[in-house]
Amino acid sequence: MSATLTKTARALGTDAAEAAAAVGQGTPPPVTAKPATAALASVADAFKGAASRAGSWLWKATGILGFLALWEFGPLHLAPPSTRVFLPPLHEVLQAWGKLFESGSIQGHLAASLSRSVLGFGIAVAAGVSLGLLIAWYGRLNSVLNPLLELFRNTAALALLPVFTLLLGIGEESKVTIVAYAAFFPVLLNTIAGVKTVDPLLIRAAKSLGLNSFRLFQKVILPSAVPTIFTGIRMAGTASILVLIAAEMVGAKAGLGYLIINAQSSFLIPDMYAGILTVSLLGLGVNFLLVALERHFSRWRTAVGA
Repeated sequence: MSATLTKTARALGTDAAEAAAAVGQGTPPPVTAKPATAALASVADAFKGAASRAGSWLWKATGILGFLALWEFGPLHLAPPSTRVFLPPLHEVLQAWGKLFESGSIQGHLAASLSRSVLGFGIAVAAGVSLGLLIAWYGRLNSVLNPLLELFRNTAALALLPVFTLLLGIGEESKVTIVAYAAFFPVLLNTIAGVKTVDPLLIRAAKSLGLNSFRLFQKVILPSAVPTIFTGIRMAGTASILVLIAAEMVGAKAGLGYLIINAQSSFLIPDMYAGILTVSLLGLGVNFLLVALERHFSRWRTAVGA
């Protein structure tokens, strides 16, 4: 016992002597990263990431910026002076838009167009998705309705505008109806295609797990068809705006289409281009909103891909 304690004491003494010698020879202690250096590195990484994102956005916006520059300087320097009457530079259009905004005119026309397009678009989405799911799920219903749907699908919505006007008048009903008609078929057809193109292996796997028809539809078929359905919804959103503008040009007392055609008739060319620019921005905003909704309802695809 005493011999063991003696050996332990000698070992501890040897380690202490080696440590003292190392200190005496000036051996530096282990180097640790300073907090300030780590903070600077993180700031530098964040700056690089922000610069990369800004460069990416700038590159994507090159085409739009080039078009706007051509619109501004083309009528002033590239086209003959007479062209400026019918194609004013961008700054004159923006000035006209500002005057319309200050007077409240552009807000009133935009609100009228939005109310019509949103109502017609909502009716089209509800009816198109519901009927599309039924037609795709029940084959007999598809065989009965498909010829009729093909007939109306190949009939242009604007060709039926006189019919809607005669039956429903020149009020809100005819405009909402033609918007719903134009937006209905993209939603319907893409809903049918989305359900029919679900991977059969997923359906077999779900049935092997004991899922009944309702759970199979809820958990497998509908989520798999969401991307295709939203493709149709985005197409319908664009169609609803375009058809509405054309309908408002024919017979309306308010709306962006009325603003454009009235400005053209009154030879207020900058106001006309201001209305066209508003329509473009409205369509762009609707598309961004629908893309965000699609990402929200398709989050499972991102989770699986990750």
